[in-house]
Amino acid sequence: MRYPEYVAFRQPSSDDATAPTPKRSIQSTTPTDLRTPDDLIEDGYQQLRGALVAEIREQIAAMPPSAFEQLVVDLLLRMGYGGPQEHSGLVVGKGGDEGIDGLIKEDRLGLDTIYVQAKRWRAAVGRPDIQRFAGALQGQRARKGVFITTSSFTKEAQQYAASLQTALVLVDGAQLAELMIDHGVGVTPIKQYEIKRIDSGYFVPE
Repeated sequence: MRYPEYVAFRQPSSDDATAPTPKRSIQSTTPTDLRTPDDLIEDGYQQLRGALVAEIREQIAAMPPSAFEQLVVDLLLRMGYGGPQEHSGLVVGKGGDEGIDGLIKEDRLGLDTIYVQAKRWRAAVGRPDIQRFAGALQGQRARKGVFITTSSFTKEAQQYAASLQTALVLVDGAQLAELMIDHGVGVTPIKQYEIKRIDSGYFVPE
């Protein structure tokens, strides 16, 4: 109940047919909500998802930096990055990491590697931070990099990353939480609904 989206979802709207309504004439009982049941299900799902995104971001904010770096590597592996070999995802953070917090090896020989920087920050990531990471990538002769933060990126940081020849992807806190939901990292399903429709072919006489 801490999340406004969830509270709004649980509380009926003013035009909800199940909500108490003042006495009025029969002629005025036409519902004003023209959404279909599918629309209502989608709206409810999006409100629950928004509340879950907010809760995930709260949980991440309380994690130690090393655990957050491991989370980022786990997510990239779950998304399908990394080769078939064991230990294709490695956390290499701690002091002296030269701006590299994780590695994703996409083949057995490590010829194609994704370099990762993970920052559990509250302030927006600016262009200087992206420049330092780009420099670390050049030092590794890397062609792929991912910068993931719990906060956001300034417009200048985004523009600088887009101008680089090296493929550098920026993932902010909101997108990180969305990816965790989509790929089942740090979340678990609690309920599923199966929606069915009439099989018209069954009712057609042969």
